[in-house]
Amino acid sequence: MEEPPVRDEEEEDGEGDEAGPEGALGKSPSQLTAEDVYDISYVVGRELMALGSDPRVTQLQFKIVRVLELLEALVSEGNLTAEALRLERDSLRAEVAGLRRELPPARGEELRDVLQERNKLKSQLLVVQEELQCYKSGLMPARESPGRRRGKDAVTPGASSSKEEKTIMRKLFSFRSGKQI
Repeated sequence: MEEPPVRDEEEEDGEGDEAGPEGALGKSPSQLTAEDVYDISYVVGRELMALGSDPRVTQLQFKIVRVLELLEALVSEGNLTAEALRLERDSLRAEVAGLRRELPPARGEELRDVLQERNKLKSQLLVVQEELQCYKSGLMPARESPGRRRGKDAVTPGASSSKEEKTIMRKLFSFRSGKQI
């Protein structure tokens, strides 16, 4: 069995990893890099060397090497995927920024007006839904719908306010003329 190369921490691309190779074992799986897998391999290899040349240790070493190779492939693939996602995010941010620059102010105001109208209609809908719940639960007596009343008393939508105005005008006029209604 070959002894793994001795690593000098100062030669590690100036990373300044104070924990050394053992520090890779304490990292979160999502933070692992290929270099961390190499550090783990070094630590495990050192431990296996300390166990001696028992044939069972040698068999275990081959299995561990295979697991470390799989781990390295997964970490590299995960890092590539993360990088691709970062590039896609940056591309989408740039596209959104471009769309915001291209959007004319009048279009933005129109959009704001549409949103305000939507919010107004939504609040009216909520009020009507609450009123309907009150009718269903019996808290409020049901009003007669305009379609049920026929004849002289039938009121068309919008006419109730004008009828009310006429009544007020009659009262005012009768008061001035001295007549009582």
